[in-house]
Amino acid sequence: MTSDTKVAIIGLGGIAQLVHLPILTKMDNVKVTAVAEINKARLQTLSDKFDISDRYTDYIEMLENSECDAVIIATPTSTHKQVAIDCLKYKKDVLVEKPLARTFKEAKPIADAAKRYRKKLMVGMNLRFRPDAMILKSIISSGEIGEPFYIKCGWIRRQSSTGKWFTKLEESGGGVIIDLGILLLDLSLWLLDYPPVEYVTTQNYNLNTKNVEDTSINFIRCRKSSLINLETSWSLPLEKDTFYLDVYSTKGFASLNPFKIIKKIEDQIIDLTPAQTENPLSLFKKSYLNELKSFIGAVRGLNPVFSSGKEAISRMKVVEAMYESAAGKSEVKVK
Repeated sequence: MTSDTKVAIIGLGGIAQLVHLPILTKMDNVKVTAVAEINKARLQTLSDKFDISDRYTDYIEMLENSECDAVIIATPTSTHKQVAIDCLKYKKDVLVEKPLARTFKEAKPIADAAKRYRKKLMVGMNLRFRPDAMILKSIISSGEIGEPFYIKCGWIRRQSSTGKWFTKLEESGGGVIIDLGILLLDLSLWLLDYPPVEYVTTQNYNLNTKNVEDTSINFIRCRKSSLINLETSWSLPLEKDTFYLDVYSTKGFASLNPFKIIKKIEDQIIDLTPAQTENPLSLFKKSYLNELKSFIGAVRGLNPVFSSGKEAISRMKVVEAMYESAAGKSEVKVK
């Protein structure tokens, strides 16, 4: 594929406005050929701003009439199943913003459709595309700090969207677990090389919300005795947003934000942290750029799909176990 990769976007909410449109319209060998959005005013305003002439309020009309190689789906989670399967039927490669769906039952048919129609399916898990996270993954994979066995991570910040659907269970599928927790879960499992999750214990809180959880504390036990301690919240009263991830290994320690690599040799502590000048905001922005570059590369056949539909299926099983554990106030075995 030597010509431009033609991309269409369905859903022009915050993530499309702040990430997809600004990045894709500046990328080499990429052209945003069409957009679909049910809000007519938003559709016209953003199409004019980014000079996109092919614009639709009905995404099926877009799929039928617009020429594109791939579609990015950035609609409310409750619509993901139908929209994604329709795009795959029309032989488009698909990037779905996280989560893939509200439940495992909804997510599996999407992955099945990608296999059936032989198209690529990627789920937006941008944290693993942070430059510091990619360096950390490389160091862990090299065995430099031994075998990782415990990850402690957390993300406390305001909710990612102010849209009314975001805190409606029937539309979003959940609260802070779906918003922030699933990203930390993915990053942790990726760093551990995706060990099967065996047991989950979760405590959820509704401090400022009614229908969905706004705080969640989780203990996730994996095969080979690896453990993930994961906390997320929209409402814990901290002075500023907090994001952290600490990895404890048999021969050392590593962390993100601040980025640090420590190796232990007998009684010696050796600092392997590479020089880094980028601030957390820059790293976060670059995560989306790297993610979209990776998706376009997969569409063009230059690299495999990272954060695949198959991985999303396994994540949804763990997420459902979290909610089951919180509801029953007990440890749950992941099916």
